[in-house]
Amino acid sequence: MESDEKKVMNALGGKKGILDSGLPSLVFLIAYNVTHGLKDAAIAAVITSAFLTVIRLAKKDTLQHVLSGFVGVAFCAFLARKTGQAADFYLPGLIINVVYAFAYGILNLVGLPLLGLLLGPILGENLAWRKVPARKQAYIRAGWLWVALFVLRLLVQYPLYKSGNVNALGTARLVMGYPLFLLAAWGSWIVIRNVPTAKITDASE
Repeated sequence: MESDEKKVMNALGGKKGILDSGLPSLVFLIAYNVTHGLKDAAIAAVITSAFLTVIRLAKKDTLQHVLSGFVGVAFCAFLARKTGQAADFYLPGLIINVVYAFAYGILNLVGLPLLGLLLGPILGENLAWRKVPARKQAYIRAGWLWVALFVLRLLVQYPLYKSGNVNALGTARLVMGYPLFLLAAWGSWIVIRNVPTAKITDASE
């Protein structure tokens, strides 16, 4: 049986999700430095993502992760080619960080933590955690870790994007991708596991 820890990690993207989003970005950065051509770098990133997609389909992995990864990379490559600015390959990622920062932050403030909505059904408590103050607060505390992650990424990466420094931006994207994601996911699990899951009752939603 899959452990709760693994369920949480997979729900937040998991190692496969990180690979699908991180490897094409790395390939784009390397190809851009080697060829000094935006078109070649964009094609290399899309081909890498397509290759990963084929592997995922062959292994019958979750289509959500498979398709979202490929579509995301393809759009980034299209945007960069359309504007002629290599830094724009990373622009959608910045926008996503803004959206997630607001989503996690606002839902935390209104007492409806996004982590609870995402993980409740997976951990077998659905929305019963809303009636258990300690469990609800655990989801809120863990949610602030993600807000901090997204805000930190923006504070570092947006100035690099504005300066057009593709190498620094691409490197920051990689460094603040894998390590910080794993740190936030692990931190979330540590916070959540210390409070027992809520029991579903007939009155629970």
